[in-house]
Parts: sequence; structure tokens; C-alpha cells
Amino acid sequence: MDKAPVQKILIVDDEPDIIEFLQYNLKKEGYEVVSATDGRQGIQMAEQELPNLIILDIMMPELDGVETCRLLREKKEFAHTPIAFLTARDEDFSQITALDAGGDDYITKPIKPRVLLSRINALLRRNSRSEEEQQRITVQDLVIDKLKVMVFRGEETIELPKKEFEILWLLASKPGRVFTREEIFDRIWGKDVIVGNRTIDVHIRKLRERLGEDYVKTMKGIGYKFDF
Repeated sequence: MDKAPVQKILIVDDEPDIIEFLQYNLKKEGYEVVSATDGRQGIQMAEQELPNLIILDIMMPELDGVETCRLLREKKEFAHTPIAFLTARDEDFSQITALDAGGDDYITKPIKPRVLLSRINALLRRNSRSEEEQQRITVQDLVIDKLKVMVFRGEETIELPKKEFEILWLLASKPGRVFTREEIFDRIWGKDVIVGNRTIDVHIRKLRERLGEDYVKTMKGIGYKFDF
């Protein structure tokens, strides 16, 4: 039986002691943890690591947590990523502003480990249920059905081999986002499987033969993206 993938959490806070405290408690719970010390670095880290959940401190220099959240929500890949804010108890106005900016929850300081883990677990469970409900992607006349492992275009049914369907679903799940070849290898085949360097190119070519040239774009020297 396959193990459930480890959930990754990004912490963005300018206080090293807070990061260390959160890392300790989250890693003990089995989460993978990455961190950044300011909002701009946090956005770069989010784009690089694609975390399952993001914890943002509200009060940070240069780019505060609220503005960081707004910028993340403008990116398609983070439109639905759970975001929890860290706030001081007397920051009622900041808490409201944070939620209005797209935050899902806030955790008050001083942080209590049990409360922290309860909130984080609840956010991830809620997001997991939401993802399970999203079993169909529709882009103009193209419908990609994950449950049926089928693609429909108008009255036409397009059957794809398993790996080609998985690549299409991965790319279409984040329209406009560029996936590197390494990311596609890791997501579709896993780190422990060795495949030839041209394997992805062959699958992409076959996808285009079945779907046409309009959906999967090549970003030269980088990877591929789904765009229409």
C-alpha cells in the first residue's frame, strides 16, 4: 500500500526563534518544513517548493504578511493553497485585514503547540476534501475527467494512455504555470524510477497528436505549461 505523500509547510517570519519553534513542532508531527524570513523571499520559496500550506507572520519589514498573501493569491498556483496568519492578540484590525486579503485562518501569539497543530491539521483536511471534489477540469471545449481517466472535446472522446493522461492532468491542474522537466519526472514517475531523457518529449508529442497543438506549450530550456 502506497504511503500518503508528506505534506509540505512554508513558514514566512522574520523572527528566527519563531521559525525554529514552528519547525520543531511541525516536523515532530511529520510535516516537511521550509522557511523564509521576509515576504519577497517567501513568495520565491512558495513558487519553488509549492507547499501544501503557508504560515505568514503579519508584521514583517518591507513586505508584510497581508501584502504577501495578496500577491500569492494573484498567482493561479496559490489560489486555493491554505494560508494561516500569525498575529498578536491585540491585532484585531490586522486579523480582519488578513482574512479579507485571502487568509484562511489566524493563529495568535504566544503560540500554543496543540492549538497550532489543530489549526494546521484542520486546514489541510479541509483543503484535501476540496481537492477530492475537483475531479474534473474544463477548459473551453476540453473536459479532463480524472475519475474516468478520459478526455472529452465536444462530442469526441479522447482516450489517453495512463502516463500521458497523468502529464495532462498535472499541467492542466495549474494553467499557465511552467513545470520543469525534473518536476514532471518526479510527479509522474517518482524519484526512484529511471527513465530516458527523451521520455517526456515523446509523451508530450503524443499528447499533441491527440489533442492538437493549442493546449500544451513548450517553454524552451525550462519545461512545459498548459495554456489556451
